[in-house]
Parts: sequence; structure tokens; C-alpha cells
Amino acid sequence: MAVTDDDRFLCRALELACDNALAGGRPYGAVVVRAGQLVAEAVNELHLRSDPSAHAEMLALRAAAATLERLQLDDCTVYASGQPCPMCLAALHLASVRRVVFAYSNADGEPYGFTTAALYRQMALPLTEQALEIVQGDASLWPDNPFALASRG
Repeated sequence: MAVTDDDRFLCRALELACDNALAGGRPYGAVVVRAGQLVAEAVNELHLRSDPSAHAEMLALRAAAATLERLQLDDCTVYASGQPCPMCLAALHLASVRRVVFAYSNADGEPYGFTTAALYRQMALPLTEQALEIVQGDASLWPDNPFALASRG
């Protein structure tokens, strides 16, 4: 059976994840690929950066955007060792990533304590029903509307 690009790049994401786990990090790796070429790769660095957003997919997206010097990655595929969490999934959408391929699902990671299924359930709730208190303040406190300012171009 022939090895496909999907197989090759998913194996790289898994290799990164395993190496990171053995080095004391979380078992996540991600690679960004464009036209069959590796653009960026990263591992989860929560333990190194004390940064809750330092997920493998987020860091790989940042590196790819910097390398390609653009925000839209609509011609890229992201390969991830695990199912992207809601934050990473949102970033993948915001970057217009064309395709995501992942190896392990939330169900696969759950027996080991690695799942974001509860976050997905929270995010599906209306804002007023989420565990996090989310309050809309009074926007009229400030004289300028930042959205209006930004839209002037």
C-alpha cells in the first residue's frame, strides 16, 4: 500500500507529539503543509511558556502565517496528533485553513485525561448559560467605536 502525503504528515505530527510527551510536555504535535511541502511544525508548549494558548496547532499556525507572510492559510492543510480543541478549531477557521487531518479523537484521549469534550459542550451553550461568567458592558462609556474606526480603512 502506497504511503500518501496525509500518512506522511500525520506521522510527523505524531512523532512530534510522542517526542514532546517523552520530554515532559503534552502529547500534541501539529504541522502545516502547503502544496505538499512542510511550512511549519510545532508542539504543545504550555509547560515551557506558561501560556494557555501555546497549543501545537496555534503555534504551528503562527509560524506558518509568519513564514508565508499572510493571515489566510486557505491553501494549507493542518495535520494534528489530536482532535483540535475549540480554541484551535476557531483559529483554524479564522485562518481559513482548507483542511485538517487529526489522528486521535477526544474519545481516544479521554482514558488518559486528554480530552476537550467538556469544552466543546460548554461552547455549544448560549453565552448566558456557560460556566464562565460572560457580561456585556456599556460600550457607550468610551467616545469612539473601535469597529467604526477600523472600518474607515
